[in-house]
Amino acid sequence: MKIIRISTDSEMSVHEFPEGTYREQNEELRRLIGPQCELFEHVLPKRLYSELGVPGKVLREAGGFVSMLIDEEGIFNDLDENPIGSYLYETDKHGHPIAGNILLVGEKLSSEGVDFCGISDKRFGLLYTQLKEMIEKERAFA
Repeated sequence: MKIIRISTDSEMSVHEFPEGTYREQNEELRRLIGPQCELFEHVLPKRLYSELGVPGKVLREAGGFVSMLIDEEGIFNDLDENPIGSYLYETDKHGHPIAGNILLVGEKLSSEGVDFCGISDKRFGLLYTQLKEMIEKERAFA
């Protein structure tokens, strides 16, 4: 299953969710977020659910629910603001921007609780198209 990375310059790329142990997965997720990322933060950006129609809770379907991973210290490391991440996070309402690259990942229920995973194929196709349109609009107004 796939995940989506959006850079600070609004370049979108698709990656396979990393395999391996939790440690190996987390190392790869941090690497995808950026070379300075030592700790990622799990974010539930309101517009992902209100405007893009992603269900607002973890579903039985693995990867049907989507959340955002960001560099926990991105703002302190003087990383550039991420316009798409900040929009999804409603920075325009509260003034706290998302800095650095973002990852959109799926979530699934497991025996341990909730785990990250790739985005389900059904959800991925729609979300990718919506994000592509959002990026094109953002570039048109930049």
